[in-house]
Amino acid sequence: MTMKNRLPDLEAWAIFAKVAELGSFSRAAVELGLSNPTVSKAITRLELRLGFSLFARTSRRLSVTEAGRSSLERATRILQEARALEEEASEQTEAPRGVVRISAPLSFGTAYLGGTLPTLLQTYPEITLELALSDRKVDLIAEGFDMALRIASLEDSSLLARRLATVRILLVGSPDYFAKHGRPSRPCDLTNHCALGYTGGPARGIWKFTHPTLGDETVEPPVKIWTDNADILNPALMAGQGLALQPDFMVWKDVEAGRLEIGLREWSANPLGLFLVTPPSPLRPLRVKAVIEHLAREFSHAPWAGTLSAE
Repeated sequence: MTMKNRLPDLEAWAIFAKVAELGSFSRAAVELGLSNPTVSKAITRLELRLGFSLFARTSRRLSVTEAGRSSLERATRILQEARALEEEASEQTEAPRGVVRISAPLSFGTAYLGGTLPTLLQTYPEITLELALSDRKVDLIAEGFDMALRIASLEDSSLLARRLATVRILLVGSPDYFAKHGRPSRPCDLTNHCALGYTGGPARGIWKFTHPTLGDETVEPPVKIWTDNADILNPALMAGQGLALQPDFMVWKDVEAGRLEIGLREWSANPLGLFLVTPPSPLRPLRVKAVIEHLAREFSHAPWAGTLSAE
């Protein structure tokens, strides 16, 4: 029988993914509830079938070979999808239960995600949440996350993305700053102003704006503070130390209260989206489906949406 006609060795692929994740045959055996010889034989069987080694083994270290790495993502997906399939089938008549791992940006997660959790836990008391708040873009599959909230202009990806809300990016400063330094009339004027810069954007230090009739302008203003977390800029903004491009969800309350003002109202920076991103498989445990739908409902009417009119 040719390899093309043979059924794939799904068990061996799943064991390979777990050994690679844990870096140990014995630890994988314990987690999978298998014996050490069973795990070792599965890897050997798979290597013989493929014709190359999946792991480089020394007395102190186990690492995935380059050939193995090229197969690892799909193997991990096989393991995750098989688990999701079994859980989905067994949970049809059960309440959602178990751990759901969520990644979210630090500032947004602290300000908005936390407020959605009491209702979620009250509705689904058998769900446990594991939250990782960071502006770092995590690898959902490799790091074992069920979903991520991302504020971005998403590039093409194998991940599934659901847009929850629009996020406008606003040029803001304090009334004192504008009184002292004047208000720019167009982006090129920003070269004479002080900027407070966020390093997490697509092009560090480059601010791009669009006008409905004047077209696009790009500027690189002088930057007084660089940071990878935009929250830390707010005290300097309030103190009149500079201007910043901030997402509307971070500044709308301060703008409405008059603590900050929008500059360049007729110009706009490219808006972003709040996305809920999940691994590519449509098979999801019931607990993950429940959390996805809860977050989609919570953010379908974002509190900052419709505020801060550009008029």
